[in-house]
Amino acid sequence: MSEREREYQGDAVVDHHTRTRKPRPYNVVLHNDDYTTMDFVETILVTIFHHSHALAAQLMLEVHTKGKAVAGTFTREIAETKQAEAVALARQQGHPLKCTVEPA
Repeated sequence: MSEREREYQGDAVVDHHTRTRKPRPYNVVLHNDDYTTMDFVETILVTIFHHSHALAAQLMLEVHTKGKAVAGTFTREIAETKQAEAVALARQQGHPLKCTVEPA
């Protein structure tokens, strides 16, 4: 690092060219199965992913007809938390919902 890029302040060196980047986005994907009800998938989309009822219904139909749909895109930690919440609620209600996290 050149002298122009640093500023000395007492005993500390301050670097003025620190770069940060946005965290990589991850999709939480809901997958279709023959046992989880469409109503329950819609409930997950409203309660955990905070979609409106209209959008939740649209996404639920996408899961049902296309086999999967993106429930939301988040940072990795948030995506994994949302996935865990969805699966835990599904298991509590007796549904074998498959929910995955994958890079966007």
